Amino acid sequence: MPRENLNDLLAFLAVARERSFTKAAAKLGVSPSALSHTLGALEARLGVRLLHRTTRSVAPTQAGERLRRGIGPRFEEIKAELAALGALRDKPAGTIRLTATDYATRAILLPTLAEFLPRYPDVTVEIGIDNRLVDIVAEGFDAGVRDGEQIARDMIAVRIGPNLRMAVVGAPAYFAERSRPKKPQDLTEHNCINLRLPTRGGLYAWEFQKGTRKLNVHVEGQFVCNHPGAMLDAALAGLGIAYVLEDAAKPYVDDGRLERVLGDWCPVLPGYHLYYPSRRQTSPAFTLLVDALRRSGHQPDASSSTGSVVRPA
Repeated sequence: MPRENLNDLLAFLAVARERSFTKAAAKLGVSPSALSHTLGALEARLGVRLLHRTTRSVAPTQAGERLRRGIGPRFEEIKAELAALGALRDKPAGTIRLTATDYATRAILLPTLAEFLPRYPDVTVEIGIDNRLVDIVAEGFDAGVRDGEQIARDMIAVRIGPNLRMAVVGAPAYFAERSRPKKPQDLTEHNCINLRLPTRGGLYAWEFQKGTRKLNVHVEGQFVCNHPGAMLDAALAGLGIAYVLEDAAKPYVDDGRLERVLGDWCPVLPGYHLYYPSRRQTSPAFTLLVDALRRSGHQPDASSSTGSVVRPA
C-alpha cells in the first residue's frame, strides 16, 4: 500500500474507535464528509466493506474488526516509540491517555494530577471516564485504572490506592417501614437497587464474605441503573437498598441520611491499580506520572463522595 495511504488507515482506526464520523473527524481535524469520503475510497481500494453505517451509528464489519485488531496495536507501538524519543528532550512532554472509572478519577487521579500537571506544563493528561472494561490497546489508551481484581495477568499493574470496602445502605425512611436485614439472604425480601454491568449487560450479583464463607446474592428491586453514582442517589431518595463503596456512603451515614446494614458481611477489595501492556515502551512523562500515582497509593485515605466498584459481567 502506498505510504500516503497510512493516513487512511489512521482515519479508519479513529472512526472504529469513536463509532462516530463526527467525533472521529473532530479528533482528526477534518470534516465528517471528508472523512466519510476517505473511508469510502479506502473500502473501494481494498474491495471490502469495513464499516456498517446507519443514520445513528457506525460499527466495524467483520473485516473491519479484523483490520482494527491487526493494525491498531502496531500503530500504538509506533506511537510509543516516537513518544520515547521525548527522553532526548530536557522537559517531559506529550499526551497521556488514561481510562478510569468515575470513582477512580475523583478519588485517585485528580488529587495527584493537581500536583503533577503544574510541575510539567508540557504534559497533557486525557481521561476517558468509563465503567466498562476497556481494551486499552485497541482503543488507544496508554494505561487504565481499575480495581486489582479486574486486571488481566499479562498487564503490568501498579498499586495506586488503598484497599476498598463495600457497604449496604438505605435511607432511614426506607428502613422505618421494613425490618433490617440480618444476613445477606434477607435481601431477597427487600427492594434493592440493581446495577446493570456495562461490559456484558448482566445485573451485578452482590458479593459478600464473612470469615471464609462467601455468598453471591442476586437481588431484585424496582430500580435499575448502569452507573454506580446513581445507585447512591437512588438510596438517598429512598428507592431501596444500595451496595456501594464504604467511602462513598460514609458522608451520608455520618450525617444520618443513610443507615448501614450487614457491615460484618461486606468484603474488603483490592485497591485501584494503574495497568498497561508489558511490551509498552514508556515515555519519560508516563514514567513520572506512574511514580506520582504510586506514591499517592501509600496515602492512608483516597476517598471521594461518589462511586462504586463495577465488576465485569
